[in-house]
Parts: sequence; C-alpha cells; structure tokens
Amino acid sequence: MRLKTKVWISSGLIFIIICVSALWIVSNQMQPVKTSNQEINFTIEKGMSTSQIADLLEHKGIIKNSFLFKVYLKWKNEGSSLKAGTYAMHPGLTYSEVISKLTSGEVVPEDMIKFTIPEGYTVEQIAEKLSSEGYVNKDKFLKLANEPSQFHVSIVTQIPADKKLKYALEGYLFPETYELKKGSTEADIITKMLEETEKRLDTIPDWKQKLQERKLTIHQLLTVASLVEREVVVDDERPLVAGVIYNRLNKGMKLEIDATVQYLLGKQKERLYNKDLRKIDSPYNSYLYEGLPPGPIASPSIKSIQAALEPTASQYLFYVTKKDGSHTHLFAKTYKEHLNNIQKSDHMAK
Repeated sequence: MRLKTKVWISSGLIFIIICVSALWIVSNQMQPVKTSNQEINFTIEKGMSTSQIADLLEHKGIIKNSFLFKVYLKWKNEGSSLKAGTYAMHPGLTYSEVISKLTSGEVVPEDMIKFTIPEGYTVEQIAEKLSSEGYVNKDKFLKLANEPSQFHVSIVTQIPADKKLKYALEGYLFPETYELKKGSTEADIITKMLEETEKRLDTIPDWKQKLQERKLTIHQLLTVASLVEREVVVDDERPLVAGVIYNRLNKGMKLEIDATVQYLLGKQKERLYNKDLRKIDSPYNSYLYEGLPPGPIASPSIKSIQAALEPTASQYLFYVTKKDGSHTHLFAKTYKEHLNNIQKSDHMAK
C-alpha cells in the first residue's frame, strides 16, 4: 500500500515538474526578444496568412516563437486585423505591442516627391520645371503629352483628335502642389494631374449643367479658361474678360489675344510688336484666325474655369491693360473707345 502511495506521489511530482517546466518554456518563448536599438524593417504583403506573418516575424527576430504567436493571435481574435505594409520595429516589443502596430497599420512612411505647378503654366513649362527638379525626363513627358490614349482618365476622352493641337494634354494638367511616391514615372505624374482636373471640376456646383447651357464642350471650356488665365491677374476681372471673349466670338470677330501669340513664341516676351502678332501663321494665332484656338494655351486655375462657365454679361468688345502697375484693364464697347483707352493707359505710364 505504501509502495503504491509512493509511486503515486512520485508520478504526481513528475507531472508537476513537467507542467512547471512547460509553462516556464512557454513563458520564456513568449517574452520579448532581447532589446536592441537596431530597427528591423519587414514587409507584410497583401494576402499573407496569419501563419506566414508569424513565421516572418520569427525569421526577422521580432518574436521568439511563431507557433506561440499564432496561438496568442487566435486567443485574442486578432488574426484578421493585421494590415499589409512595410514596418520598422525594434526587438524587445511584447506580443501586444507588435499586434498593436500591425493592426493600426503603423507602417514606415514612403519616400515622397513634392512639386508645385503654378497657374497658367504650359505643358512645356511643366516639363521643364519637373525635369530641372529631377522628377521627369523632359522628352518623355512631352511625348506623353501628345498621347492621351495612354491615360485611363475619363476627361481625356473629351480631347478632340485634332492634328492642329500643339499638345493634346495642354490645359488638362491642373496647376497644384502634388505629392507622389518617389520613383513615380512621367505617366504616373500626368495621370495624377489629369485626375486632379476632374476632381476640381466636380467642386464647381452644377458645372455640367452650366456647360450644356452655354453649349460648350469641356475642351472649349478649358480653352476659354486658359485664355482668361494668361490675360488676367486680378480675380475680379476674370468673368468680365471671359464675357468679352464670348462677345467677340458671337460677333465673328477675331479674338486678337496677345497670349495666343506668346504661346506660339514658346517664351514670354515683354512686349509684342505688330510683326510678332501677324508673322506666325498658326491656327493658334488669334490675330490671323477667327474663333477659338485649337485648344488651351495653358493650365487654367479653378477661378478662370469658373469665369469661363459664368462670364459677366456686358457689351464690351475690347480691353487694354492699364500701365499703372495695377494689372487691371480698361474696357470698351467700341473701337473708338478702345483707342481712347489705349491713350489713357499710355499716359498712366508717364
């Protein structure tokens, strides 16, 4: 009887020792890896299973035992909450801390590029700026600017297949400050700018209805807006100048807008002479050809687009810049009044 009792006690002690040892091993394996100042980067790809993530963490030295981590995840019901992305962690984190970072998506910020396209820039100016900042190859960018079919953005379907266009995407690349991933291609950048144009158009209340009421296409709207952008500095005058443009179009008058000639010259000339205005035979030259140019001559701001949608009604057919440094204009209904305004402007410069 005593022998059986001793055996039973011995067996019990062995069982307890085994259990304690097992618990110690499990507890030890669940303890954080030895703390280190060295940050470890790893990436959880989309579609990775909980088991694959646990194995990755063990392989990278973030945890000691992937099996126990899987059990812990199941116990906490956290397995489906882990987010994909690139992470950076220091060894020494507890299971709870690791899981918290993975469920909150505390990923490493991606390297970004940031650039600003000013209002009124042409495609060539955009390409030159981005090239000088090291973000694009200028020639590739300009080539893509004439290949709208390469971009799956709905607004490009509004661009007419017109060989007269200098750049098909002129006027469609919205002027704004952008942030994109480092390494973005020329196509990535153009796509982002096209999408921004669509997004900004949608901020104008009932813009599609207003477009229909004016019987304009998007291409014509952006063309008028680009003329306003290059002609006007003071915001209050944008709708008024847009109204003058429509008045002249309705009367079959040539627009005679200096900015169209500047566009053909490819660079801003401080003063245009009569020989400049009429020597370049191009459908963009509004001194030689009636109607709108084949397309936009720059990237218009949202204010210029709104002005082109909702011009100020007037009987004005002419305007001239005041030479007093105000960047405003004198408006006239007749050519005689316009000549008088030119004289007034010249006197302002004296």
